[in-house]
Amino acid sequence: VELDNFFQEACLTAKPVQVDQINPQTAIIYPIILPNRLAVILSFANQPLSYYETSLPQSEVERILDQMQQSLRPTSFTEERLPIAKQVYDLLLRSGEDKLAASGVTTLVFVLDGSLRNLPMAALHDGQKYLIEKYSIALAPGLQLLQPQPLKRQQLKGLLGGLSEARQGFSALPAVALEVNQIESQIPAQVLLDQTFTSTTLQSQLNSVPFPVIHLATHGRFSSKAEDTFILTWDDRINVKQLDTLLRSREQGDLNPIELLVLSACQTATGDRRAALGLAGLAVRSGARSTLATLWSVNDRSTASLMVEFYQELGQPGVTKAQAVRSAQLALLKQPQYEHPYYWAPFILLGNWL
Repeated sequence: VELDNFFQEACLTAKPVQVDQINPQTAIIYPIILPNRLAVILSFANQPLSYYETSLPQSEVERILDQMQQSLRPTSFTEERLPIAKQVYDLLLRSGEDKLAASGVTTLVFVLDGSLRNLPMAALHDGQKYLIEKYSIALAPGLQLLQPQPLKRQQLKGLLGGLSEARQGFSALPAVALEVNQIESQIPAQVLLDQTFTSTTLQSQLNSVPFPVIHLATHGRFSSKAEDTFILTWDDRINVKQLDTLLRSREQGDLNPIELLVLSACQTATGDRRAALGLAGLAVRSGARSTLATLWSVNDRSTASLMVEFYQELGQPGVTKAQAVRSAQLALLKQPQYEHPYYWAPFILLGNWL
C-alpha cells in the first residue's frame, strides 16, 4: 500500500506471483513493526507459516534500528558495530534460526517494514558471522513479484551510464570511470560516460536497442517523497516519474523488459526514516524485474571491484542474481581494507533474485 501511495497509483501490471511459491531454496521473512511489539512471519515454500514476536515499544525498536544505522558509518569500531548488529539479528531471526538451518534454504528474501528498509540485512550478525556469510539475501517490495525467471547468460548485454566529474553541485565520483570501464570488459555494453551521459542520449539508447541490463553509476537520491527521488545526468536531474516514463517507453514497443537495473552510486536521504521507500518505488516503477542499488554511496574503488565481481559471477551458469551479489560482497569482506560493512553492505537486490 505504501508503494502504491508513493505514486498515488497502482504499480503492478505484469502478472504477479506469490513470493513464497517461487523457489524451494528460499525463505521469506516478513517483520512488522507494531506499536508495542515487533512481529516476524517466516514462510517456506509449501509449509505453514511460522510466527514469533518480541514485546518492545515501537519507539525502542526505532531507537535500536537508528543505532545500527549510525554504527555503519566508516569510522565506527567493531566493538560498537557487532553488539547492535547482533541485537537486530536477535529481534528478526534468532527465534527462527533453527527452522532456517533445518530447512536447508540458501536464500533469505525480506519484505521489510518502515525504517527496517533503510538497513542492510546483510550486515546483521549472529555473534559468529554476518548474515551474508550464511545466506544470499534479497528484498521483495511486497508479497508478489512480476514473473520471476533467471537471467540467461546471453542476456548480459548492458547500457552503462556514468558520471565521474563534479556536476550541478554534486562531487566528482572518480571511481565511476574505472567501474564503467571494468564492467565493459566483462559484458558487451554501450557506454555513456560524463558528457555523453545526458538525458537525451540515455533516452535514445533506451528506445533503440533492447538492453536487458542497465547500469547507472551516478549520484542519485532516494526519498519518501517522489519529487525528491532522482538520478543525476550530465545536464539534468531525472526524477522518479521521468525515469519511469523513460524506462517504460520500451514496453510500448517490442523491446524486452529490463531484467536488471543497477544504480551504484545512489543514497537514501539522510534523516528520512522512510527514504528507502523511494528506492523500492523506483525499482517497481521502472518495470525492471530486478534492481541492485545502494543504500549509501561508497565513493571508492571498492564499488568498482564489487560490481566487476558481480558481473563475473552472473556470467557463470546456474548462478542467481542473489548469489552473484553475495559472492561479490564476500570478496570485499575478505579484503582487510574493505572488511567494514560500510564498503560491502549497502548493495541491496530488490525484486527477482533468481
